Amino acid sequence: MDKSQWRKELKHVLLSMEKEERKEKSEAISNLLFQTDEWKTAGCIGITVSRGFELDTSYIINQAWREGKTVAVPKCYSKHKQMEFREICSYEELENVYMDLYEPKVEVTSCIEPRQMNMIVVPGLVFDREGYRIGYGGGYFDRYLQTYDGPKLSLAYTLQTTRSLPHESYDIPVDIIITEDGRFR
Repeated sequence: MDKSQWRKELKHVLLSMEKEERKEKSEAISNLLFQTDEWKTAGCIGITVSRGFELDTSYIINQAWREGKTVAVPKCYSKHKQMEFREICSYEELENVYMDLYEPKVEVTSCIEPRQMNMIVVPGLVFDREGYRIGYGGGYFDRYLQTYDGPKLSLAYTLQTTRSLPHESYDIPVDIIITEDGRFR
């Protein structure tokens, strides 16, 4: 399959998951993340705010706040296909933008530079055993990750993993993928 076929297939699979199954697996994956050295040593994490059909990141964001970690969420600028991370201290600092994405309100949040983050949770639809992923097709994260040197983790349901995916020379693999069945890479 090519990337667009993978995207279509995985969106369909994710949309067909039961709400309770999504909740249970999201919590299990989050708990595995909290046990990693990357999490334990991170003072500032970059993470997206999940949409309804995605693995629920609210558990992670809430735990980060409880532990006193800085939470940085991406703000996308579609005109130049660029993004930056901005610190949020509450969900009220987010706004619903295009495609039901929640992004930081620029007027009430501050920019976090790549060197300030100790870990980024990189989103995607499907992941392979080498750490390559197929995201939503905008290329925002691959461009951003060119400026980021820290740990790159992805969280996924096991059904979002496969042995091998097509990838381009500019695609940047993640270091660790955590599923409800454990972690690999």
